[in-house]
Amino acid sequence: MPARPTDSRSAALAIALGLVVLVAVIYWPVRHFDFTALDDGEYVQSNPHVLSGLTWPSIVWAWTTVFASNWHPLTWMSHMLDVELFGLDAGGHHLTSIVLHAITALLLFVVLRRMTGSRWRSGVVAALFAAHPLHVESVGWIAERKDVLSGCFWMLTLWAYASYVERPSAKRYGLVVAAFALGLTAKPMLVTLPFVLLLLDWWPLGRAPGSASRGRRSESWSRLAIEKLPLVAMAVASSVVTIQAQQAGGALRGIEIYPLSLRISNALESSVLYIVRAVWPAGLAVFYPFPADVPLGVALGCAAVLLGFSAAALSLVRRAPYVPVGWFWYLGTLVPVIGVVQVGSQARADRYTYLPLIGLFIIVSWGGSWAANRLLARWPLKSPTRRLAAGVMATALVAGCAVASARQVQYWRDGLSMWQRAVDVMPDNYRAQGALGILLRTQPSRKAEAMAHLLEAVRLRPDLAPAHSALADLLFEQGRTREAIVHLVRVVELNPASASARTRLGQALAADGQIAAAISALEDAVRLDPADASARAALAAIKKRLSQ
Repeated sequence: MPARPTDSRSAALAIALGLVVLVAVIYWPVRHFDFTALDDGEYVQSNPHVLSGLTWPSIVWAWTTVFASNWHPLTWMSHMLDVELFGLDAGGHHLTSIVLHAITALLLFVVLRRMTGSRWRSGVVAALFAAHPLHVESVGWIAERKDVLSGCFWMLTLWAYASYVERPSAKRYGLVVAAFALGLTAKPMLVTLPFVLLLLDWWPLGRAPGSASRGRRSESWSRLAIEKLPLVAMAVASSVVTIQAQQAGGALRGIEIYPLSLRISNALESSVLYIVRAVWPAGLAVFYPFPADVPLGVALGCAAVLLGFSAAALSLVRRAPYVPVGWFWYLGTLVPVIGVVQVGSQARADRYTYLPLIGLFIIVSWGGSWAANRLLARWPLKSPTRRLAAGVMATALVAGCAVASARQVQYWRDGLSMWQRAVDVMPDNYRAQGALGILLRTQPSRKAEAMAHLLEAVRLRPDLAPAHSALADLLFEQGRTREAIVHLVRVVELNPASASARTRLGQALAADGQIAAAISALEDAVRLDPADASARAALAAIKKRLSQ
């Protein structure tokens, strides 16, 4: 471990205070935002277990459920605690996420400074993490509490590991294991952390053979790997549980839906697109549809870019070890969410970059410092002036990210703003079109807009059942019963096991005078769900009319 930094405690505290202010300036408006129409309902608003607060039955449920296709008990408990503190005041739930993001940024600064001895470069990494627009989704979306919570435990694990490396002991290693275990119960994204610890053993910790050891005796790679085995075993167990939870929830997509070749092509393209968006964060949206095809040329081009960057990084393993560490941090931590094992129907997601981008920020900070020093050395400037100029450059970069994030935050004001933005940046986004239409349907003055968006959604994705269902409601309101029936028939075809879909179809058929078909649909609904009171009532009403 490097010697204790010689910079003043007050300077470090100033950086820490600056990080808190930075997060507050960007995200304080979120305190007044509402719940969104995407997952916030099942995570908080309509979840009876969460709404009961931190009771013993709700805690047992959190640790035993795979609800929402996930096993993350600590995340469920954090939502329960918010209900205890704030009830259903969305602002309070948002505030918790803001605080966790600020704590994670602070811990990142503390850990990097402790490991590297570099105050300002560590501060720049933490500031970029705090301010980057790609992280708005993780902070501004209540249902993504798992990102900021697991990120906090990621940093606590790194902090515990740094302490263990300084003075190895079973107790300190136990703290590493405990922090890692808690992080996994917040979100399984942390499964790549043992790999990152090996990277950090090379740089900046200098524990690996051939690395800059800073006076520390190096260990063999085999010993370093064996040291991580308990963490690897925990990561494997978490991965198995996660896959089982996603299979149980129907979130895991089979090869018949997304062929392996398409998944790999999308993974290559997404890995490059994340870098592009990190540099130029424009056109961000809450949902990016999985592509029907990725041209071979695009896939090969992205593969070439990734291989080229990897080769370049490896070539700098001695001269600039932070480059390969940062680059493989980025690539390695993307593996669980890159889509080779496809969960859901998104091609990629901004929230997936919450931890991976730290690797790129390390390269930018340390590499930018080196480049700035080389550039400024060309001018006859005194050393303090050079440092000031380099600081101005770093501040400008962070400020640019902060301005972009403050703008991006506004799109998370509510579900309507969120989905409208997605449609604006990607008009062929079927899910955004459908979700926007469903929300607009509740506003009497905007039903024509709702109809247009829903029609576009089913044109783009004919098997989008929620859009067909919402269209049926709109058409039924307008007295266009037969047109509504067409969409309800489609809903039943897409959800043959849904009793409620058959009930609605039966009611519509009855209203249109198609009595025999209505009876058949309602009897099917009762067969599928004997407790469906609305189906039984509708069926009884029809039979009563027939008997008169």
